Parts: sequence; structure tokens; C-alpha cells
Amino acid sequence: MPETAGTGPLLLLGPLLRHVDPVSATVWVETDRTCEVEVLGRRARTFCVNGHHYALVVVEGLEPGSTTPYEVHLDGRQVWPQAHSAFPPSRIRTAGRPGPFRLAFGSCRYATPTTVDIRDGIPPDALDSYARQAVAVPEDQWPDALVLLGDQVYADEVTPATRDWMASRRDLSEPPGAQAADFEEYTRLYMESWSDPQVRWLLSNVPSSMVFDDHEMIDDWNTSAAWRDETTSTDWWHRRIGGGLVSYWVYQHLGNLSPNELAQNETWQAIQRSGSDDAGPMLDEMARAADQEPHTVRWSFVRHWGEARLIMVDSRAGRVLEESDRKILDDAEFEWVEAAVQNAVTDGVDHLLIGTSLPWLLPHSIHDLERWNETLSVRHAGKPLGRLAEKLRQAADLEHWAAFGQSFERLGRTLVSLGRGELGRPPATALVLSGDVHHAYVAELVQPGGLDTRVHQLTVSPLHNSAPHAIEIGFKVGWSRWARALTGGLRALARVERSRLEWRKQAGPYFGNELGELVLEGRDARFLLWATSRDDDGTPRFTQVLDTRLS
Repeated sequence: MPETAGTGPLLLLGPLLRHVDPVSATVWVETDRTCEVEVLGRRARTFCVNGHHYALVVVEGLEPGSTTPYEVHLDGRQVWPQAHSAFPPSRIRTAGRPGPFRLAFGSCRYATPTTVDIRDGIPPDALDSYARQAVAVPEDQWPDALVLLGDQVYADEVTPATRDWMASRRDLSEPPGAQAADFEEYTRLYMESWSDPQVRWLLSNVPSSMVFDDHEMIDDWNTSAAWRDETTSTDWWHRRIGGGLVSYWVYQHLGNLSPNELAQNETWQAIQRSGSDDAGPMLDEMARAADQEPHTVRWSFVRHWGEARLIMVDSRAGRVLEESDRKILDDAEFEWVEAAVQNAVTDGVDHLLIGTSLPWLLPHSIHDLERWNETLSVRHAGKPLGRLAEKLRQAADLEHWAAFGQSFERLGRTLVSLGRGELGRPPATALVLSGDVHHAYVAELVQPGGLDTRVHQLTVSPLHNSAPHAIEIGFKVGWSRWARALTGGLRALARVERSRLEWRKQAGPYFGNELGELVLEGRDARFLLWATSRDDDGTPRFTQVLDTRLS
């Protein structure tokens, strides 16, 4: 039935199929008013956040390995699938089916192709292209899961239409200017990013797992103590980070949780008890605490996929930024990650996936540069050389795992122990999935030896954005021997402690808009890379540029 004004509540965004296990699923929607949402006979009342309306429907009692078409009803009226839709019906496919497990992943998706400025010259959207490809193939070739590794929206880089809309509600000459200022403006960014038909259909069919990165809040988010001192002292920051974290909780994080985790989540349960009350003030307080006391909210989570296990790691919000003790995760969070790794081994998984928006293994010369910069910043904190190192850190975005040396090494020790069988039967692969750096590559840990697990860094970025040509040159050079010799000299000159970890580039770098796909079957693992381009007549193309075995 068509959605028209005056006929009842409207479906604004979604449905998004989020957490799916062998017997249950969650379906997320945004509506234009309070209503009852029904999926497969399960009903949920919408909850309100600052005047916007959402629901998360928990569907239980599914059969393992089953495929179940579903509809969405609002107050008893069907609103999904849409009338006269050209797409196949949406369905919930639970784990347990025979055949390979397919997982698609990527990061950095700036708005949608129809909303960007054509003068930006952004290549075709890889997520759009992937959705079109899925529509055209049999269902058994659809991905089983989608992992989005940060920057689903760009709060600090808006489209022309959004800038005009912002200007209609406030003075853009006042900070933060043409950037998201509050929750209301974040809702527009999500509407812009998730409303194109192809991606909307894909997200209604493929369970998605998501984590944030810096541009969802602001470029350089939590780079250093100096950055935080400067930014948090501004008049506009607290509304910005509050709006960013509340919208992330509503649009992304809530769907990352399993039904059991939802039942134990105090914030979600408080919203359920609040009835028709607006949950905005409650979530504002949650966001304030999460920003100022990161231990109060755990954004990291685990997904169970039979022989594969995903541990999604928050590498942004919970950083320890004191120069003398910098950590990309605090100790409690890292202990949680290590316990999740141990649980995966105990459960006998064949493939351990670590999701983190920021790459763990970088091009060698960039890794050396970040370690050199951190060493100077720590050694000369508060002095002229330290202040110069801080300016370089922020200007060049030197804030990946390598810029948090003790965290980089700790993750390395964990994966080496895993690969040597010190935690139990080693999996066939340990795969670190990342984005952020606007190119794609495969790197493998080669030292120390004695590993029965192949440990890879798989980096894919962006889904829909573009990088200046200088960035491409920098990352190409970053893998070269002469660049490594140069930065190795800087490292030696500054007496930077050398890591015992060694890695080798296996494939790449690749540039453009890209999407990665893992194909896991038994203890075998393959990595496929897809990239977009245009024919001479402007027709978008989606081409496989890499197929490599990881196990």
C-alpha cells in the first residue's frame, strides 16, 4: 500500500535488519509519529527522542538456517515492502544454512550519490553498487552480514542541501558553522545517508554491525590530551558531542545488541519503562557521561556467527590520552577484548575477526612516523619540541594504533598468543578489519614466527568518498623500502623502541570507492575486493579487483 499523508503513520527510515542469530532477529525503524510497529506478529511501541520516533522490534522463535520473508506494519497498516517496489521482498535469513558464510565490510560513506555536489568528483558509491549486484544474483549469494567500520555520516562535511537547511535554522557564521550542531542536525545526516532505495533494501535484508569513527563526531576526535583540552573548552562542543553520541546510540549502537543484551541494558530498559515520555533528556545524560567518563558506556560488542566470531572494538571514545600513559583502549576495555578472544578460542571458532575503525597494521613508514611522533610528544610534553610534535600529530592525523604504542603491542601479544595455541586450539585465521585511511590493502603478520593462525590486516575504505591525489601518493610511497629506510632513520635518531612485530604487504594499495567481502567455509578464508568506476559514457561499473586466499 502506498504511504500518503493522512492515511496513518509513515515509515521514514528502515527497516534495518540488525542483530540476527539462529533463532531471533531485531528490526529497527524510524517513523513520523508514535505508533505500534509489527514484524512477523511481534509488536513494539515506538519510543521518542527529542521529538523523533523509533522502534526496535525483537523477533524470536525463528528456525535455525531458515529464510522468512517479512513485512512492516504501522498501526496495522503495511508500509514495507513499498507498493510497486522493484526489489525482492525483504527476508530474515538465520544462521545455520549450509555453504560459505559471506561477510561484506567497508567504511567512510559520505551521504548518498544523489545528494553530493557533482563538482566533488566522487566516484560511484560502492555500497549502492553492491546492493545492485545483490539484487541481480540468487539469494544464496547474498551476504550473510554487513560490517560498517565507521563514518556512516560526516558531521563535519555536509552536502550543499544540508548546509542550506542548517542555514535556515541558525547562523552558520557562529561555531560550529556548517557542521552538525545537535541531535536534530544528526537526524538529517542519517536520513540523507540511509534513504537511497538500493541501500535501504540492502539494509533491510543483511544483518548489519556498526561502529563509529571520528567524522561521526569531528575530525581528530580524541587524538590527544591537547586536542581534547582545546575542543572541550569551546561553547559548542558539548551540544555537538551530545547530539553525536545520542544519535549514534539510537541509529547504530542499539541494533548492535542481542536480545539478551537488550534485556540487560539499563538505558534501553529505562526507555521501555518510560512509556510515552521523551527519552531525550535521559540519553543526553548518558552521552554526557560517556564523553566525560568513558567507562560508563561500552560501545564494543561481540557477534557470534557459528565458525566465525566478530569482536568489534571501540578505538575512539574510550582512549586514555595522558601523554605519559596513552592507550587506544583503557585497561578495563582491553581486558574485555582479551576475554572475548579467549571465549572465541574456548568455543572453537575457526575465524576470529577484530573490527576496529582504525588499522592496526599500517604501511611501514607511516607506522614509524606515528611511533616517532608519539615518542617526541611524550618525551618533550609541554616543551617547544613537544608542542611542534602535537601540531604535526593533528595536522597529519597521526593517531592510529601505531600512535598508541603500548596498545599496538598489547594487541600484537594477544594475537601472537592466540596464533601459537597458548589460549587453546588456534583458529585458522585472525583478521583485523579496518577502514579510515581511504585506500585498501592486505597485510600479514610474519614475525614473530611459530604461528598456527594466519594473522591479517584487511583495510577497506572508502565506500563513498574521495581522497586528494597527494594522499594516494603518500600511501603508495608509505609501503616503499626507501620511505621505510627514511622513517626508520628518524625512529633510530629519536631512540624509538622497535617493535618485535613484522608484517608484509600482501596486496594493494588500491584506491577509489571499494567494498571488501570475506568468504569463510570451514577453515578456509578468501578475501575479495570490489571497486567502482565509470565507463566513458558515465555508466557506473562494479568490478572485482582482488581474490586472495587468507587461510
